[in-house]
Amino acid sequence: MIATVITVAMTLFAIAALLNLYRLAVGPDIVDRILALDTLMINSIALIVLADIRMGLGVLFELALLIALMGFVSTVAMSKYLLRGDVIE
Repeated sequence: MIATVITVAMTLFAIAALLNLYRLAVGPDIVDRILALDTLMINSIALIVLADIRMGLGVLFELALLIALMGFVSTVAMSKYLLRGDVIE
């Protein structure tokens, strides 16, 4: 039962990731592309956590945490560069 639920959730997150890739490629503005990249990071984290739960390993949570950290830092850096033209003052 739980394996079926996880499979459905992984499928839905994969579809959402594909839609994010479309928005990343076609996005009319750079702000839309930054938001699509951030949302793609969130979807990839969800896929990694769901895959780890399904496999029952418990070792991929650190990878998900690292991707979350990198995603947050990159989103902040891109937004700051977009606003000011420079990341480090």
